[in-house]
Amino acid sequence: MSRIELHAAQRDELQTIENLMQFYVYDFSEWLPLKLGEHGLFNIQPKPGYWRNPATQPFLIWVDGELAGFVTVDDDTHVAGAEFNIGYFFVCRRFRGQGVAKFVVSALLSRLPGQWQIFHIDANPPARRFWAREMPALTSGEFTTHQLAVDGYPCTLYRFETAPHSPSAALS
Repeated sequence: MSRIELHAAQRDELQTIENLMQFYVYDFSEWLPLKLGEHGLFNIQPKPGYWRNPATQPFLIWVDGELAGFVTVDDDTHVAGAEFNIGYFFVCRRFRGQGVAKFVVSALLSRLPGQWQIFHIDANPPARRFWAREMPALTSGEFTTHQLAVDGYPCTLYRFETAPHSPSAALS
């Protein structure tokens, strides 16, 4: 069994997350019309305003001491009453299918109890399958589903409330 850790990213680690964004956008290019720039990188705009927002909480994901991805929580919500939103969520392909994403979400929900929304674009089949499978277990079946467009793309949004509980691995 792998040791999965979720660490709050420090200011000097934000560049690491911005670097990982290339892989995040690469994955999304399978479902959205995202194009490479002339130098072979996706044209990702730096996010200093996003990182400076007090509600934005970036985390790095580690598996057995190896960087494995990142996740951000923010307050960019699309339904009334929601406090928390998963803004970006990326697990490197090598670590997918090993319970990493499930652990990360469980740890976040435990660390940040309250009113949540989580959404995915409908064109992303792995996200559709993951959230449809995990949402009932993560929320004890207490969630609502909403269909809406985000940035012009059809999305499924889950809305729920969480209370504190203990994840089964390290969170710092």
